[in-house]
Amino acid sequence: MNDSERPPLSPVGAHVPVAGGMATKGLAYAEQIGAEAVQVFVSNPRGWATNGGVPEQDALMRERTDLPVFVHAPYLINLGTPSEETAHKSVRSLEHALHRSARIGALGVVVHTGSAVSGGREEGLARTRERLMPLLEKVGEDVPPVLLEPMAGQGQVLCATVDDLAAYLEVLEWHPRVGVCLDTAHMFAAGHDISTVEGMRAMLDHFGEAVGADRLKVVHCNDSKAPCGSRRDRHENIGAGYIGAEPFGELFRHPVSAGVPLVLETPGPVGPHAADVAALKKLREV
Repeated sequence: MNDSERPPLSPVGAHVPVAGGMATKGLAYAEQIGAEAVQVFVSNPRGWATNGGVPEQDALMRERTDLPVFVHAPYLINLGTPSEETAHKSVRSLEHALHRSARIGALGVVVHTGSAVSGGREEGLARTRERLMPLLEKVGEDVPPVLLEPMAGQGQVLCATVDDLAAYLEVLEWHPRVGVCLDTAHMFAAGHDISTVEGMRAMLDHFGEAVGADRLKVVHCNDSKAPCGSRRDRHENIGAGYIGAEPFGELFRHPVSAGVPLVLETPGPVGPHAADVAALKKLREV
């Protein structure tokens, strides 16, 4: 294979801590572990409080055009909830994350696809549409896209498998400002057996057919402490879980994921994260 035929190289990175300064601490941590891409929180991930950020820190993040940056929205966001109070807070929190992500030069805002809580998937998807579509029109193209992250299949989640994702996007009329973040641990827990190279390839093939490669903007690379189909969201370091290291190499080669940033959310701190980054980079060289 000559250079012109090789797929683009996916940058390898990780979610980085931002306490003490998003750029000052987060970028320093990224350098320590050898990250080529980063994901950050722009507010408390387990609360509703928002903040305006620090202009100097935001500017330093924007200057790092060599480093793909993604924002993960708070975990509490659930656009499919039957609770109007939670829905209002969810829309406000996501809108804040979108505007903050624009100020730091992020490429997208990852948000969990949510749960119906009660009433079933159809009602939950209808509520999601009612809340997300107006927000997408309100924020327009001045902010990065929303990146839907399917969940592990627990409870009444609205989206876990590739087929669920296609149905979710259909409800949103395949909105052009909506992309996808795949989490390998979530896909595995939801029943996609990606513990072999062939299994990872099959899942990505299906994604390309059902959703489209152009929708995939980032992959969360996590091994799993729980077995396939467990519906349990438990991340593990690369090669230390039920998925194993080798299947992750397919992410660098497959036409659906080649060139897409890979971001680790594995157990830290610096030592294990650096080892995981190195493990993925080694697989990239194969």
